[in-house]
Amino acid sequence: MDWITLNETSQISNIKETSFNKDVIIFKHSTTCSISAMAKHRLEDDWDASLELPVYYVDVISSRDVSNEIAVSFEVHHESPQILLIRDGECIYDASHFDISVSELKESLTYHGIR
Repeated sequence: MDWITLNETSQISNIKETSFNKDVIIFKHSTTCSISAMAKHRLEDDWDASLELPVYYVDVISSRDVSNEIAVSFEVHHESPQILLIRDGECIYDASHFDISVSELKESLTYHGIR
């Protein structure tokens, strides 16, 4: 899994732009939370490389401003851990805590038509 560090609010506009051509994933992670560590580990272990999607990683502790801007920009309630699927500049799927899984993400991609 190739994480792209998301640590500046300016990157959010780039993510929105990219999402008009390719789906984008954002994973919000708390480095002080054991549930978040488990969710991240499960994502890494179960990741399907055939998805070929950009996957952004934001540390909600050190980049709180970015985390807050994600919630505002994509109109989602802040959670940590949290995974968001971005398409056409909008969040079309999000999950948090124990609901984060590659299989659920793939199901959402299939439902919305992977691109």
